[in-house]
Amino acid sequence: MKSFEFLSTNREEKPRKCGITMVLDKGLGLETASSLMDISGEYVDYLKFGWGTSIVHEQDIIKAKVEMYKNHDITPYTGGTLFELAYKKDKLEEFFSEAHNLGFPAIEISDGSVNIPHEDKLECIGLAKSDGFEVLSEVGKKDPSLDKELSLDERIEYMNEELQAGSSLIIVEAREGGKNIGIFDKAGKAKEDEIDYILNNVAGDKILWEAPAKDQQVFFILKLGNTVNLGNISSDDITSLETLRRGLRGDTVGKI
Repeated sequence: MKSFEFLSTNREEKPRKCGITMVLDKGLGLETASSLMDISGEYVDYLKFGWGTSIVHEQDIIKAKVEMYKNHDITPYTGGTLFELAYKKDKLEEFFSEAHNLGFPAIEISDGSVNIPHEDKLECIGLAKSDGFEVLSEVGKKDPSLDKELSLDERIEYMNEELQAGSSLIIVEAREGGKNIGIFDKAGKAKEDEIDYILNNVAGDKILWEAPAKDQQVFFILKLGNTVNLGNISSDDITSLETLRRGLRGDTVGKI
């Protein structure tokens, strides 16, 4: 039983179909991660093993962390960089096998760093689905100059095609910094007109908005409500975001 629950806005319990929170694990130790999930795991839906961090840590630690997250009803998944490397090196079969061996129930498919023809990306989504994985796919480039070459209509087309190919969620690229990329300007402020255009053309409950900064999280919650799907949340900010969703901080109190 929690304290002062009578003052809190209720939230849908897991497994949630909306109000999803995706947290970025940048290399937490097992004990640290386990302790964090003991206190905040109920507020986390997806846990991304960032970038290529799974390569530089021992397999038994990765396996133990994956199992621990699943025990908290969290879906752990591999970051898109691993998929992109596997695609580039023509090692997709080995990549899928290793992900299964480590216990990952889901993978991210992206083309943020490696040039992948969109038809190939769609085919890879289908391959991963047929191999038993849940797929989250990401739209956008990590290099801001390349990302700007993608028109808004192209992004929307890609998002809808990737959903049709089997992705359960579409991640809107913002990187860890959330500035000068995708839907955020150089100062990290959301481009509201572009967000509205996306929402008019893509199912909102299928979008996972990367929003690493507090101001970005506040923006989305005030604009779309506390059931908005948010990602790339720092492990340090899990409780902070949950209090924003429940109207327990000055930014959202009385507004949820």
